[in-house]
Amino acid sequence: QVQLVESGGGSVKAGGSLRLSCVTSGYTYSGRCMGWFRQAPGKEREGVAVIYTGVGSTNYADSVKGRFTVSRDNAKKTVYLQMNSLNPEETAMYYCAADGKYIGVYCPLSESEYDYWGQGTQVVVSS
Repeated sequence: QVQLVESGGGSVKAGGSLRLSCVTSGYTYSGRCMGWFRQAPGKEREGVAVIYTGVGSTNYADSVKGRFTVSRDNAKKTVYLQMNSLNPEETAMYYCAADGKYIGVYCPLSESEYDYWGQGTQVVVSS
C-alpha cells in the first residue's frame, strides 16, 4: 500500500519561509516523478514543483521559480519543498503526489499524471 505523508506546514508571515517534507512508504521510489501541488480555497489544484527522483531534474510553476526549491533524499525516500518569500496568495493546502508509472525524466505539472496523493499539509501566509 502506497502512502505519502506530508509535514512541515504551518503559519508564517509574508516574506517568510517553510520547508515541506513528503515521506513515502510502499512506493517504488526509484526513477519516478514526485512533487508538490496546492489548492487554495475556491480554486483548482495546481502544480507547484516536481522532481524526477532519478537524476533530480525539476520542473516549476512560473509563479514560484526562484523562490521555491524541490529536492529529494533518495536514502530516506523523501521529497522536500523549500518555500521562501511566501506571500498571502500562497495560502493553500499543499499536497505531495507521486506517479504510478514511469513518465520520464521531465516530470509534468499536470495533476492527471499522478496517481498517488498525500492528505495534504496546510500553509497559511498572513500579511
